Amino acid sequence: MAISGTVRPQYEEETDVLTTLDEPYSLIVWNDEVNTFEWVIETLVEVCGHSTEQAEQCAYIIHFQGKYAVKQGSYDDLKPQCDAITDRGIGATLEVLT
Repeated sequence: MAISGTVRPQYEEETDVLTTLDEPYSLIVWNDEVNTFEWVIETLVEVCGHSTEQAEQCAYIIHFQGKYAVKQGSYDDLKPQCDAITDRGIGATLEVLT
């Protein structure tokens, strides 16, 4: 079959699609010389939903290692918990998991 007229080359159009990836974060609790084990344990139970045993284990790791990632998740989930922990006088930060 014959084609008459001008022939146009076909182009593929590239389109960038912006997607948001929820980077995983760690909620880090830091050791200090002010807060007691009991206060840290109580905080982890009430704020993070840990069991007493889990919170106790975290408190020991925090004490001996200087810090510990007590929870992982999205920034939006962990930010209020981080704020609640620091409001209780305990050092806490959020770090991006690498």
